Amino acid sequence: MFDRRLIQHFDWVLLLLVVMIAGIGVLNLYSATYPIRNMGGGAVFIRHLYWLGIGFIVFFIMTTFNYYSLERLAFPFYFVLMIMLVVVLISGRVIAGSQRWLSIGFVSFQPSEFAKIALVMTLAKYFSDQSRNGEYRLRDLVLPAVIAAVPAVLIIKEPDLGTALLLLAIASSMILLFRVNIKSVAIVAFSVVAVAPFIWTRLKEYQQVRILSFLKPEMDPLGSGYHIAQSKIAIGSGQFWGKGFLKGTQTRLHFLPEQHTDFAFSVLGEEWGFLGSFILLILFLMLVLWGLGIARNSKDKFGAMMAVGIVAIVFWQVAINVGMVTGLLPVVGIPLMFLSYGGSSMVTTMAALGLLMNISMRRFMFQ
Repeated sequence: MFDRRLIQHFDWVLLLLVVMIAGIGVLNLYSATYPIRNMGGGAVFIRHLYWLGIGFIVFFIMTTFNYYSLERLAFPFYFVLMIMLVVVLISGRVIAGSQRWLSIGFVSFQPSEFAKIALVMTLAKYFSDQSRNGEYRLRDLVLPAVIAAVPAVLIIKEPDLGTALLLLAIASSMILLFRVNIKSVAIVAFSVVAVAPFIWTRLKEYQQVRILSFLKPEMDPLGSGYHIAQSKIAIGSGQFWGKGFLKGTQTRLHFLPEQHTDFAFSVLGEEWGFLGSFILLILFLMLVLWGLGIARNSKDKFGAMMAVGIVAIVFWQVAINVGMVTGLLPVVGIPLMFLSYGGSSMVTTMAALGLLMNISMRRFMFQ
């Protein structure tokens, strides 16, 4: 039977933030694809609207059931995603030199995007089952580390360094939320530094070049450093007020690469300036803080941990993308949610935020 309290506890603030950010994304993608509207850009924009519509349907579907039922499905969902990631490496579809897509009929999707939700659910399940009251020691974190490392390693092999790093950042955020022994944190940090040279040797050549270009962007301004150079020019030329909607010269003259995907924020910075960029980042910050409030007010551990994981997805994806396009971080191919074109990314984002809404609506059930 339908519980009327669900309507009473519907989180209108969360929905408003999602709608506002999505609206900015629609305007920005229209501008990004406008210069190439006769060369497929119009179709890209229509597909973006299509995936956004699908995303909102998924968003509301994710609010219709008791999220606590996901607890018993967490590990099965995780293992299914790991199998799919292995299948991608064996027979996945190759696009632009990366083997990241699975095709089912006429639909292609990236399992690595859905791995983010699987990771959050599984870690939330693991920590909700723990009854420890004291600090977590190093051996207590072995299983969570393995849960995060397995998909990260499989995704690196696609190759997709950005999503792999994003998964590790999400897992670290959830793990550090608990009372972890400082000595354990120091040991993990030292271990990461110690294996860094080995990781470097295992990176693809283009990934190494991207990192070197980040350290020395002037090394090859017309080659490996071109993306960052043009992105900085676009954002800087927007100044405070921006050049105006559809008036970005870097965008319209095709100087800005990947302007409808990874570098969508650069389009916003050029056309809407510092003010528009600031407003978008404030909206994302409000979404993060509101999500943390949902986690804090959640009356069960599983819901709280899932909320923290979803907030971590939003925070790290925005932080890495904005840092990437402004030259503060290496280019690792992380899209900006709602602004960058991508069906799998859009559906995953909306599913995660729908779960966050679900947790917010049902907090009264555990009072």
